[in-house]
Amino acid sequence: MSNWNAFYHNDDDEDDEAQEEGEEAAVDYKNTGRDSLVFLVDASKEMFITGEDGKPSNFDMTMQCVRSVYTSKIISSDRDLVALVFYGTEKSKNPRDSFKHVYIYHDLDSPGARRVQEVEALRGETGLQLAAKTMGSGNTLLGDALWCCANLYSDIKLRLSHKRLMIFTCRDQPHGGDSTKDCQTRTKAGDLKETGVVIDLMHLFKPGGFDISLFFCDIVSPPEDESDLGLQLEPSSKLDDLQKRVRAKEQKKRSLSRLFLCLGEGVNVAVGMYALALSAKKPGSIRLYRETNEPVNSKTRMYHTQTGSLMLPSETKCAQMYGKKQIVMEKDEVAQTKKFFDPGLMLIGFKPMEKLKLHHHVRPALFVYPEEDLITGSGCAFTALSKRCMERNVFALCRYTRVRNSPPRFIALVPQQEEVDQGQIQITPPGFNAIFLPWADDIRTLDVPPFPTATDPQVDKMKEIATKLRFKYRSDAFENPVIQQHYRNLEALALDLMTPENIEDFTIPKVEMMDKRVGGLVEEFKELVYPDGYNPDGKAGVKRKQGDSGGGAKKPKVEVPEDQLRAHVQNGTLDKLTVPVLKDACKQFGVRTTGTKKQELIDALTNQLTK
Repeated sequence: MSNWNAFYHNDDDEDDEAQEEGEEAAVDYKNTGRDSLVFLVDASKEMFITGEDGKPSNFDMTMQCVRSVYTSKIISSDRDLVALVFYGTEKSKNPRDSFKHVYIYHDLDSPGARRVQEVEALRGETGLQLAAKTMGSGNTLLGDALWCCANLYSDIKLRLSHKRLMIFTCRDQPHGGDSTKDCQTRTKAGDLKETGVVIDLMHLFKPGGFDISLFFCDIVSPPEDESDLGLQLEPSSKLDDLQKRVRAKEQKKRSLSRLFLCLGEGVNVAVGMYALALSAKKPGSIRLYRETNEPVNSKTRMYHTQTGSLMLPSETKCAQMYGKKQIVMEKDEVAQTKKFFDPGLMLIGFKPMEKLKLHHHVRPALFVYPEEDLITGSGCAFTALSKRCMERNVFALCRYTRVRNSPPRFIALVPQQEEVDQGQIQITPPGFNAIFLPWADDIRTLDVPPFPTATDPQVDKMKEIATKLRFKYRSDAFENPVIQQHYRNLEALALDLMTPENIEDFTIPKVEMMDKRVGGLVEEFKELVYPDGYNPDGKAGVKRKQGDSGGGAKKPKVEVPEDQLRAHVQNGTLDKLTVPVLKDACKQFGVRTTGTKKQELIDALTNQLTK
């Protein structure tokens, strides 16, 4: 029989984290499908003017931003569709050349290495020359460009979950005040928005300022929700600012789950659970068939250990040793024991904020935000609860059940205020942080061995050193060097680069700067703490020779007599033996096993010795 643990996954540490990190399968039903993004870039002469002090042109900044999105899509979501369209060009390139002065550089398709290379070719001085030769600059008909983008969406037969169109321009009046063209463009923009396309404006620096109210305020889409800041008033003059705005718009916010927060009997608020931080990992390797390089799929079959016949799922049960007795249950019974509560959040009470300790954070927190479309008024009630908790400096204690068969957890809902930067880009969204709290079984007490107590002069000297080495820490300022180097190597292989792009490892300490800050405080600390003649670089000990007895010697095999094995089987304590001992016992009695797992070895020995 199969081991119960193989079916009864109920470990909070490993199972829950794996489920939360793979939450793409549990996203909102409205977002099932592929995301699509169209870059609509102005190709007028004003976009190619180089800035002062050697600053890149608006066109060059836009191409760098497009390349950044292409590469990030390849890594994070290669199934999404991306297109690049230029308007205001001299030459035209679109199906049947139906629209003049519109050049489709990339159709709506998944990003790839070739597209990244083609966008890279449009950067710098050579890129400006290539763009002038390929497309040129001509008259502007933004309405025709929007119509052409609408045809791109209509030609896609795949199911699209989110459709977004980004306009990059430095002209606040693309038609020069022509009311007829402006009216046609507004009409076409309205048609696009009715089909579910979200239109955003990424306006760039213009001498004298960019006035949104002249034209584009009627073109762009309204904010999708309260967390969307909508149209930005200030134009982007730096690449970092432009990339931040594009990243904030093109990343679709997907909820891990949408649940009801029960505030009392008959009072429910609809909320969505979001993951603001997850461990970034390198993608796993894919098994390929060596002759065709096609992916292969693996399948698992279960066979009877004695007859070798194929077993159906209905022929297997779950079992586990408990109190020297094997407890057998059907899989339906095991599934029933895993059900505790229906999915949702249940408010239990409120606690002062000082009751929440740092060591209570047993796993990454989730973010809770209201879902107005499920229950009308959820946003108002949620905001009132958040403000009241901040005024009283308390957190809400809730019982959280993620899905129907998951164990309940206690979480602390900590209120969070909204924060924006100088460019009105949201830094911190408003809502609640869901802090997972430990159970009583999770808390461990440590027997700390006694150590000598530091004297006051030693403590004061270390305080001086710590003060000199303090700096403002931000998680987003440190990238994982292993993952970054991995993707640089993949990028070099995909783009046929001679060498991968160098990365800067920010985890390496700046020793020279630290020594300059500390000065002679370290030597003074050593004199206070360490004895005279202490050498930290000295050898800690002498390496053992191979002939000496000790840890280097190979341990002999431990054979368990037959009577002891039978006693273990009778008492149900075979699981206390190690896997190597169990393997040697199987060889001793000539027991053939199909696997090497501990439970399989125990089952085989049990069947052999109970005959």
